[in-house]
Amino acid sequence: MKTNNSYTPPFTMTDKITSLVIEIGELVGKITVSEAQAANLVLRRENQIKTIQSSLAIENNSLTVDQVTDIINGKRVLAPPSDIREAKNAYEAYEILQTLDPYSLNDLLKAHAFMMNGLIKDAGRFRSKNAGVYSGTTLIHAGTPAHYIPEVMKQLFNWLRYSNTHPLIKSCVFHYEFEFIHPFADGNGRTGRLWHSLILQTWKPFFAWIPIETLIHKNQQEYYWAINASNTKGESTIFVEFMLRMIRQALNQFTPDVGINVGTNVGINSLEDQVVSLLKDNPSHSARSLGEQLGLSQRQVERVLAKLKKDGTIKRTGSNKSGSWQVIK
Repeated sequence: MKTNNSYTPPFTMTDKITSLVIEIGELVGKITVSEAQAANLVLRRENQIKTIQSSLAIENNSLTVDQVTDIINGKRVLAPPSDIREAKNAYEAYEILQTLDPYSLNDLLKAHAFMMNGLIKDAGRFRSKNAGVYSGTTLIHAGTPAHYIPEVMKQLFNWLRYSNTHPLIKSCVFHYEFEFIHPFADGNGRTGRLWHSLILQTWKPFFAWIPIETLIHKNQQEYYWAINASNTKGESTIFVEFMLRMIRQALNQFTPDVGINVGTNVGINSLEDQVVSLLKDNPSHSARSLGEQLGLSQRQVERVLAKLKKDGTIKRTGSNKSGSWQVIK
């Protein structure tokens, strides 16, 4: 990473990124939150809990949504003490999120202090030793050398504040660069996802109750693949495309014709659009994996697929087990 104040994180503005930003922009325009929904603290709290559970589960925390709910409500839960502490910390961090400035490096340190309080001795401080990301005993990524971290983080925040790049793209680029730098001894993943959410909320406040982390958790292997592929390529383009797809899928669940509760108030037309969109991104999807993404049963998805095939919108090539889908129109 360069060591001057005009540093710009490397990424390529692809046709796919442009298309996703346009699609997300259209979805954002369709999401009209009524006063009742905006004031619905129960809904917001439920989605916040899903966000916390999913973000922690990515880091191998064993707690379920129900257990996180019980912990937040002050009930006793039978689980490893460290997992319980992580949930309490994350809840406190997300609770103060709207008071934080996404362009403040000091506020980032404050958020990390909440997130890692009592878990590591350096909570709220950059790491003082070199570190990396390991798969077992194999080093798959070496973070930025410790003595460079304050400077490169300052440069990254300067870029975040002053760049004219679209906020959607900036949030994704920042997320990747943060994980690449790996500025803390621990808690980098959950803190990076927290800050990504803050950047989006600053752009459009309704992102505060849209649990994008839940989709990241459901697509965890691809999430890590996108990070590693971007590391190999030397720029964040692949990761940006992945995260924009996650944001699009999350917003698809909250457009007016879909309803607030995906899986219960899903209109058939919007559901077909979501299935087609998912098949464009991954033609190898099965009815089961589509159901997991949409919060529906395999049988419900199979009915939608059958209708799309009958309408000539999609067709199946190859066997049921190893074939793929082709979107025709």
